[in-house]
Amino acid sequence: MATTPELIHGYISAGLECTHLDVKGDGHHFEAVIVSPAFAGKRPIQRHQIVYAALGDRMREEIHALSMKTLTPEEFGG
Repeated sequence: MATTPELIHGYISAGLECTHLDVKGDGHHFEAVIVSPAFAGKRPIQRHQIVYAALGDRMREEIHALSMKTLTPEEFGG
């Protein structure tokens, strides 16, 4: 089965509390805007590691290109 933005959305939301999550992509390359209180006080690389942990093995097996914008609710709200 092909990976879709909807599947990635489900994977992330199942493993990470998100106040906003938007995933777009064409089946090969995906972009995600992920807003989570879990990102508070974390550097960008740490935020990405949190998302990778939520995705688990899917990041290696199903998802080959995912660019992420990771924000706290405060950063997202302005």
